[in-house]
Amino acid sequence: MTKDITVAQDGHVATVTFHRPPNNHVSVDLMRDLADTLEALDADGVTRAVVLASEGKPFCAGADLVSSDGIGGTGMGGIAPLYDQAVRLFSIETPIVAAIQGAAVGAGLGLALVADFRVAAPEARFSANFVKLGFHPGFGLTHTLPRLIGQQRANLMFLTGRRVKAEDGLAWGLVDEVVPLDQLLSVAKALALEIAENAPLAVVATRKTLRGDLAKAVRDQTNHEHGQQTVLRATEDFAEGVRAVQERRAGNFKGK
Repeated sequence: MTKDITVAQDGHVATVTFHRPPNNHVSVDLMRDLADTLEALDADGVTRAVVLASEGKPFCAGADLVSSDGIGGTGMGGIAPLYDQAVRLFSIETPIVAAIQGAAVGAGLGLALVADFRVAAPEARFSANFVKLGFHPGFGLTHTLPRLIGQQRANLMFLTGRRVKAEDGLAWGLVDEVVPLDQLLSVAKALALEIAENAPLAVVATRKTLRGDLAKAVRDQTNHEHGQQTVLRATEDFAEGVRAVQERRAGNFKGK
């Protein structure tokens, strides 16, 4: 437990909640603390399933690439360490159910895809909005998103940057259940409990078989993504994308 993360244990289910108001932006420190927390739950001999949740209106608005004190404030220096923590998160052995109450954008979508299952409120929105910033997708999403919803639907999300509603996400397999906001945590916990009631060694072994070399694939893909992001960060279009986000308007891109 840290200042940004709380853990509530209920039998074999742990609810891990992060909170970085107002937008729950990811940071290297937050992702490191989250990985530390989940690794500790892996090893505690009690926890058999985790509910991953956040406080506030958005689930996670991604990485702050705009503010001077955000993750992109020092060039690309903060992004590679963020991806190191992403690989740690994908290496967790305990099944995870994410409770998505609002927007999961960019790296926030990447974080949502760390989970095995996603329970969403109708207010939830999912967006890989990188092209609207003049940027390349990251957090391993170019591997994890097609793996989950298929290449064509992933192409649609990546190349348009559109926001996908919870109900559409349900039809696509991006979301496993859509429930009213006031039932979100209880339904997510019920799913986690359904997993936790089973033989834990069998669950972990089966999950490892199903996930295969996912953590290694995320490592390889984030290395490629980081290279592309480094190139695009130096472009005029990226600078325009940042301005457009700050000014809440569409970007006027020149392809330079």
